[in-house]
Amino acid sequence: MDRDQLADFLRTRREALQPEDVGLPRGKRRRTGGLRREEVAALCGMSADYYSRIEQHRGSRPSEPMLAAIARGLHLSLDERDHLFRLAGYPTPARELRMEHVDTGLMRVLDRLQDTPAQVVTSLGETLLQTPPAVALLGDETGYTGLDRSMFHRWFTRADTRRIYPREDHDTHSRAFTADLRSLAARHGPGSRAADLARTLLDTSPEFARLWSEHEITVERGHLKRVRTAELGVIEVYCQMLFDLDQDQALLIFTATPGSESHEKLQLLSVIGAQHLSTGP
Repeated sequence: MDRDQLADFLRTRREALQPEDVGLPRGKRRRTGGLRREEVAALCGMSADYYSRIEQHRGSRPSEPMLAAIARGLHLSLDERDHLFRLAGYPTPARELRMEHVDTGLMRVLDRLQDTPAQVVTSLGETLLQTPPAVALLGDETGYTGLDRSMFHRWFTRADTRRIYPREDHDTHSRAFTADLRSLAARHGPGSRAADLARTLLDTSPEFARLWSEHEITVERGHLKRVRTAELGVIEVYCQMLFDLDQDQALLIFTATPGSESHEKLQLLSVIGAQHLSTGP
């Protein structure tokens, strides 16, 4: 670990970022450019004291998950992320694992959608980032660990995952998830994480095993989805996807037809999401 270079790199990257770059208000009392340490810490999901110790040449060696969180919080490019890992004394992550790093351009788009339900997901259905309205609509999907990080795994193994979707839509979702996972396993090969996940679900979910045996590749689906919320009932939303093929990720944006009841509910959800963010869990 090159403690001095690591601290210097973090400081220069923090000072190069402006509040507008990460969706924060500049405020009238800000006298200098760049972000404050406590702002970066909040973006990274860690305490200000922990982050400050690293930038001040103190503290213990950050773990790889912590470095990944810092890379996302500072909106680092892939090259900058690899440099961060090297300075901390770790090998650069394998390409398949790097898909968990959100591209800077994609993060900038998400930062400007803070009043809209939107989130960044990997091809395996692992949610990396969500806007507050997305949390209000779908729940917090970023806190899962292990196999449950994947929506594919949660859908077939956790009953609570299906609770926000009307029962009559469950079969359509199940078939779509199965077909998507089959396509991923074929594209990435038998030694990939997708193939490992498919083998796990074959052993643990009779429903998945039945659908897998049907070998469906093309599944009829549309952009329209129905989501049941605790505060506002069922909302019909259109899910648009912006793909980052290099990262194997997608930005999901949820909208509703203007003037419809669902559109009004989505606007209310934006307020609910902002309230949750300001009051905390």
